[in-house]
Amino acid sequence: MPHITPLLRRIAPLIALLLACNHTLAAATDSLATDKKRPKVALVLSGGGAKGFAHIGVLKVLEQAGVPIDMVCGTSIGSLIGGLYALGYDAEALDSMVRAQEWGTLLSDKINWREQDLDERARMDKYFFSVPLASLSKHAFTQNGLIKGQNLANLFTRLTIGYHDSIDFNTLPIPFACVATDMVTFSEVDFHSGNLATAMRASMAIPAAFTPVRLDSMVLVDGGLRNNYPADIARQMGADYIIGVSLQKMKQTTTADLDAPGSVISRLIDVNCYNKYRENWDDTDIGIRVNTDGFGTASFNLKAIDTLEMRGYREARRHWQELISLRDRVLGTDSSRTNAADQPAQTSATPRKTRRRLPTQSAQSASLLPITATTFRNTTPSDERYLRRRFRLDSRDSLSTDQIEQMLTAMRGPLFYNDASYQLTGSKSGYRLTIDTEGKKASQVFIGVRFDNEEKVALGLCAVAQLPTKTPMQLALSGRLGKRSYGRIDLTLLPVHLNSFTLSYQYNRDEIDVYDRGDLSVNLKYHRHRAELALLNFTGRNYLIDLFARFEHYNVSSALSSDSIALKQYLDDIGMVSYHARVHYNSQDQTYFPTRGSRFEAAYGLHTTNLYQFKGKQPVGILAAAWQTNLRLGSRLTLRPTLYGRSIATDHSPYLLRNAIGGPWYGQFADQQMPMAGMNFVEIVGDHLAAAQLTLQHRLTTNNYLLLTAGAAQQADKMNKLASAATICGIAATYAYNSLVGPLSASLGYNNRARQLYFYANLGFQF
Repeated sequence: MPHITPLLRRIAPLIALLLACNHTLAAATDSLATDKKRPKVALVLSGGGAKGFAHIGVLKVLEQAGVPIDMVCGTSIGSLIGGLYALGYDAEALDSMVRAQEWGTLLSDKINWREQDLDERARMDKYFFSVPLASLSKHAFTQNGLIKGQNLANLFTRLTIGYHDSIDFNTLPIPFACVATDMVTFSEVDFHSGNLATAMRASMAIPAAFTPVRLDSMVLVDGGLRNNYPADIARQMGADYIIGVSLQKMKQTTTADLDAPGSVISRLIDVNCYNKYRENWDDTDIGIRVNTDGFGTASFNLKAIDTLEMRGYREARRHWQELISLRDRVLGTDSSRTNAADQPAQTSATPRKTRRRLPTQSAQSASLLPITATTFRNTTPSDERYLRRRFRLDSRDSLSTDQIEQMLTAMRGPLFYNDASYQLTGSKSGYRLTIDTEGKKASQVFIGVRFDNEEKVALGLCAVAQLPTKTPMQLALSGRLGKRSYGRIDLTLLPVHLNSFTLSYQYNRDEIDVYDRGDLSVNLKYHRHRAELALLNFTGRNYLIDLFARFEHYNVSSALSSDSIALKQYLDDIGMVSYHARVHYNSQDQTYFPTRGSRFEAAYGLHTTNLYQFKGKQPVGILAAAWQTNLRLGSRLTLRPTLYGRSIATDHSPYLLRNAIGGPWYGQFADQQMPMAGMNFVEIVGDHLAAAQLTLQHRLTTNNYLLLTAGAAQQADKMNKLASAATICGIAATYAYNSLVGPLSASLGYNNRARQLYFYANLGFQF
């Protein structure tokens, strides 16, 4: 049959290909069957708060040894590290993640400083404490801990995008389980399914510190109260071998151990955490107990991260031979021909799983997610309309996590919700975005206190409430008690995407000592009434542009001066109508000790006494500007140059609007007062001022700083005489500690205009 031969020749390659594919498929099936038959290894991570950073060091060694991890169980911080590892984040990604976080913000209910607009930042930079006064309904405020945990919950949500649906945790890249405690029945709750972010948040809800997680009929808190080292759960999941990491001490407690403040409470927590611990630890095949002496559950700082990770790494390396032996036993490999103790790198026999690498914080925030629908829960109709309009939700089909969290910030800030969270359910081809909240606060009170050797003490208060109107309106009452006292009321309307309208009134009772070349020249006491209408107010994360009109009236109640002739200029009462424009940009990473970013502000005001003239003469025009940037010279060293100035266009400006310098910050003694190194009081200078300062900032430790500042200024009554005038120079050295209630600082300086040393000490935020 000669005609068959060509046919066979044609189909022979196809037959060979089918046979090869069949062989490959059979081999893969045999490999899969072998993998299913091989012993399963579980990783169990205990709780311990910040001490859990040691888990990351252990994970690095496990990856180097090539030990296969088939399931992960964790409690508290172990549930966070373990849950993310189960998702596919490797040890390097986890290390980057914990170092990138601002733990001070995460472990508080403060809105992230970078997510606030400039007005909100200014408020948060003045006050160290805030408390809600009331709620609009009995369900609107459910905080049963010092910290609600909103920021931590949102972090978990961001890190688990793609897994927000209710899922079986066994379907994760690595099967996972975590433990919480139900305070209703004080029983253990083991999470094998559900919302992954919620499960991790519940497992970490330390009683009295964090608000519990309410789920169905349960009130869930830290799982360490019932099972801080859940090796028994790993056995239930089918583990043949358990590698466990413990952060608990096993030494006998003595009376001396209970002498330290808070030691009794810590001991009570430890006693609860020993539930099941000993039997679970005895059931561990390779137990890695990390020495965490010197660190506590709240040691959330870079130094702690470095040390604890290294301790975890070194302790795991002590078990290197055991890990290699376990790997070979599980995988059926033979490393006897190599010196295992000298081979920390992953071997070719290790099954390589695809690990999910964590993008940088900026890349993660900027990546766009496809959104098919957006739903709001427990928000008022007017607020939902405002949010949809402001963030253009109905006209866009994608959002970044950064944009979503800006929306949450708007809800927790100007719109006054107790909390705000989100979920992305669906698939990568399209997510359904759900914004949820528990309800609204009626009002919030902010409190600030400052002590210094000049004013002695000052108290700042602010109460903010959102009015129940169709269009969101916010009412703010603020005040200050001290040498410079004031009361202020602001009514803000938020009608459109960016623009807002504000009507405000402020009353000041001021007392100020004015010096002339270091000698006291005049003591002024005066009252000021000010009303403003902001017609244009564009506010974003780093910028503010506003146009406003102002009416103000000054009444001098007392003026004491050694110069009786000059005294007359101080006693004039004056009323003014002025028009103002301002541009403000600020990208600095913080207010008091910035290390990157820049700040720029320019303002122009036109002052009149009859809407268009100033006492029958041309209006008084005043232009002010300031620019500052930060140049990082190393991890601890920052160079901060600053340029600023103020120019009065006419020669008939009132005394209370004249240029003034002195003090370490803008507006310390008077609204128009500008800082000057080495001078701790107010000096009136010429109508035109140009100044520069250079600050070298050195971070000694986490919160300790040393700052050296040098400044110079040129001032004159005429612009053409500015360059030829004598230069005002000053220097100052400052030690500062960045405390929770504001900077604690002490400065020593000298200025050639005052010609005397000065000392200034301060505790608290600037207001």
